[in-house]
Amino acid sequence: MQITPVLRRRARNRPIGRFLLFGERPAVSIGRRPRAIVYVDGFNLYCGSLRNTPYRWLDLVRLCGLMLPEEEILEVKYFTAIVDSPEGSARQQVYIGALESRGRVSTHRGHFLSHVKHKRRTDVCALCGERHARVVVTEEKGTDVNLATHLVYDACTDAFDTAAVISNDSDLVTPIRFASEKCNKVVGVINPQRHPARALMETADFYKKLRSGVLRASQLPRVFEAEGRRFERPQAW
Repeated sequence: MQITPVLRRRARNRPIGRFLLFGERPAVSIGRRPRAIVYVDGFNLYCGSLRNTPYRWLDLVRLCGLMLPEEEILEVKYFTAIVDSPEGSARQQVYIGALESRGRVSTHRGHFLSHVKHKRRTDVCALCGERHARVVVTEEKGTDVNLATHLVYDACTDAFDTAAVISNDSDLVTPIRFASEKCNKVVGVINPQRHPARALMETADFYKKLRSGVLRASQLPRVFEAEGRRFERPQAW
């Protein structure tokens, strides 16, 4: 297993005595590990690192511990939306229950929204001569807003010393910058996608790439019991 090192850590001249929106940041005690919260963009993680792989039964707490070995992981906040298909929804509900049963993981749900859009055709329809087609587009809504809100609120209320965002969504640049510069926190990005968003790399205090070796080492037990329930990895997943 290979853990990707930090590619870049940007030093900032942080003024002494900076005040947060909700109070002054206390100094980290000598010898105490930095408190960390990890914010997981579930759809971005799935599309970038988990789809069509054997690693979907992922232990997020274990993953975060491997990626942030110097920090104390207080909580992993998992932002996702339940898919429409009955089979996919059932598997997803089992996975969410398995994650939450082991502690330190909280789930925050958005939703999927389907609507019709006009898309330009790659070629003109030979029968009707139309250059555009009406297609049904399904988009995830709420995840990035929910993640950004939690990140900024937690930074302003001094809930962590270090935060990591598992996503490659450049829409998160502003909340990451706010939490880092305005609230005097260390905020990094763990990229689950193949191609990095340069805007995130330039904004984050540290940047890491999520690789298959860490995913392989971060799997939940195939079958386990917790909180009086039995959890088993879905066979067809």
